[in-house]
Amino acid sequence: METVAVLGERAQIQGYALVGALPLVAETAEQVRDEWGRLPPGVRVVVLTPAAAAALSAAREAPGAAMTVVMPA
Repeated sequence: METVAVLGERAQIQGYALVGALPLVAETAEQVRDEWGRLPPGVRVVVLTPAAAAALSAAREAPGAAMTVVMPA
């Protein structure tokens, strides 16, 4: 089953679970990279907070990576 995940700071992502997204809480850049590396199979889209997007930089564009969308700042 294809899944949408939301990755970033708890305060910014907590409400997304209410609409069925998989919340991946990461408060630091290192935690963001760790969560990205452990994305479950089936995650096709990841909504990122601006800080999470900055922490991932080029990793978001790797071949086979999930599609990403960045929340507005």
